[in-house]
Amino acid sequence: MNLPRDLSGEQLIRALCRRWDYRRTGQVGSHVVLETDTPSHQRIVVPAHKILRVGTLNAILRSVATHKSVSKDDVLKAL
Repeated sequence: MNLPRDLSGEQLIRALCRRWDYRRTGQVGSHVVLETDTPSHQRIVVPAHKILRVGTLNAILRSVATHKSVSKDDVLKAL
């Protein structure tokens, strides 16, 4: 599945919080810190930019997929 080229940081943050049990725990400048305790503790940082760069989006999706033991496409479908 191809990565979206027009996804904003806020859209990704909302999707991760709604579907994958992440929660906002802080923000430093334009970077939002998300945490989850399911299945174990993980902390990721998502830039709240208007459009995420493809490499940044890919790295975040890969990190979430690895932590949740699902494929990257499963995470992408939830967006």
